[in-house]
Amino acid sequence: MKLIIKFMIVFATVASMQSCKKEFLNRPPQDATTSGNFYTTDAEIQSGTSALYGIVWFDYNDKAFLSFGSAHGGDLNCDDADRLGYSRFAVPSTDDILPTGYGAFWKVVAQSNIVMANIQNAKTTASASGIKTGLAECRFMRGMAYYFLACNWGPVPILYNNVAQLGDTSIRRNDLPSVWKFIIRDFSYAMQNLPSAAAQNGRLTKWAAESMLAKAYLFRAGLGMSEGSRTQSDLDSAKYYAGDVCTNSGLSLLPNYYNLFTHAYNSTAYSNPNPETLFSLQWLPSKATWGTNNTLQAYIAFSSSITQTGDGWGAAFGASANLLRYYLDPANSADSIRRKATFMLPGDNYTDLNAANGGTPILASYFGTGNDHAYIKKYVIGSPADNGGGDMMAAYENTYMLRLAEVYLIYAEAILGNSSSTSDATALQYFNAIRKRAGIATKSSITFDDIFQEKRIEFAFEGLSWYDWIHWYYFAPSKAKAYFSTQDRGHYNFTSTTRPLSLNSVAFTGDGYNTITDTNVYLPWPETELTAAPNLLEAPVPFDFSKLPN
Repeated sequence: MKLIIKFMIVFATVASMQSCKKEFLNRPPQDATTSGNFYTTDAEIQSGTSALYGIVWFDYNDKAFLSFGSAHGGDLNCDDADRLGYSRFAVPSTDDILPTGYGAFWKVVAQSNIVMANIQNAKTTASASGIKTGLAECRFMRGMAYYFLACNWGPVPILYNNVAQLGDTSIRRNDLPSVWKFIIRDFSYAMQNLPSAAAQNGRLTKWAAESMLAKAYLFRAGLGMSEGSRTQSDLDSAKYYAGDVCTNSGLSLLPNYYNLFTHAYNSTAYSNPNPETLFSLQWLPSKATWGTNNTLQAYIAFSSSITQTGDGWGAAFGASANLLRYYLDPANSADSIRRKATFMLPGDNYTDLNAANGGTPILASYFGTGNDHAYIKKYVIGSPADNGGGDMMAAYENTYMLRLAEVYLIYAEAILGNSSSTSDATALQYFNAIRKRAGIATKSSITFDDIFQEKRIEFAFEGLSWYDWIHWYYFAPSKAKAYFSTQDRGHYNFTSTTRPLSLNSVAFTGDGYNTITDTNVYLPWPETELTAAPNLLEAPVPFDFSKLPN
């Protein structure tokens, strides 16, 4: 396990420390901070856990975020060779993005483990609550990393102690029931020990942990089950925890969907936290310390005229054919608020991009030249002048990992449970709250398909589509595979740019149908990992939970 062991070694000897000021990411990691000379006060514990909110996730956010969640999940049309394999369910083990994304999750696991160990071993004067909060932050982050590992690779090794497991050559993959149990244990601990109100803007709360706990129970409910017979106790737990967040957290949806993806409501600069944000990766407006910057806009903005920093390399990216079809279907024409916030069409004008000069019009001349793209808008926020800061490859915005809107839909699905449909008033209340904000008609009865579709549209290009699909695959594999195998992910060309646009305005080439099977659901192991760790090819085994301290 070359990459796994690499990160265990690195973080067994070096822990990251950051300032605990209002912007708690404003200083890069420092060397030589161990339990012997650090983690002795509440402030030092906060500093020690700060890296878990950004830099250790950098390699995931940089390219894997869009590849694993959106290209693999069917949102993205692209001519970029690095991501075509994800869209086509044909990722080679030699893919460049694969090992960096894979390694990012193990970085999070390793960093979480070593910071936990340092907090526990420190000769500390920190308060009991400070210690619990620090440990809970680590457990949340480790649980989040394992959530991604399980959804992308299936059974994976459970690593809980960097030092004790460092030289263990017998480590094997653990089966999915064990991995999901481990994830639930971590989120449960975090929920019980995180504060209800964040100590600093952007820090985790019990509501974030409770939300992820609900999500983990919802996913596990279908594991090894069949449609209509998901594990009821897990559905009940998902319902209980999601319901507690929805009714008791005091959080609410941001009224304007478009504003979710603007600097003013989604950056480390905000003074009043966005009431919809439960967990986001925190980034700084400079690339002076590489790894604390958000590179996402650099890759997806279709022109340097938008970013005005020399990047903006995303002309090869856009909405997939199936996503474009949804929005051009007359039945969905009212869903214009989310569409404009998600991707660009000819005739649009974005007043927040190059605002000083009246905005950025999306001209008809950009289309009709072959292999057109409905360019990505979500996470494209413009220039430093538009956002009070930023830099080349350092857009001044955070990356959502968990929004309250998702918890609303988790709650609705948990209430639906094993029923084919529901008219339950509470399920409809939260499901329809999403639609009302989008300015579209509410429903009086909902099915699993309704909820799945709502998640897909609400969170397109937020790196979630693959993960929502995998939980469907757990209990209805034939239907889930048929959904992806009949999904057009191919190219298209605009034959007319006259508004209003319709399905007749686009010629779909039909080159984007790709078959997904049980053998290519999960991503391959990076080639370098298999060379160093042949154990990864052995059958997974149950994990012995008696090894864990609590």
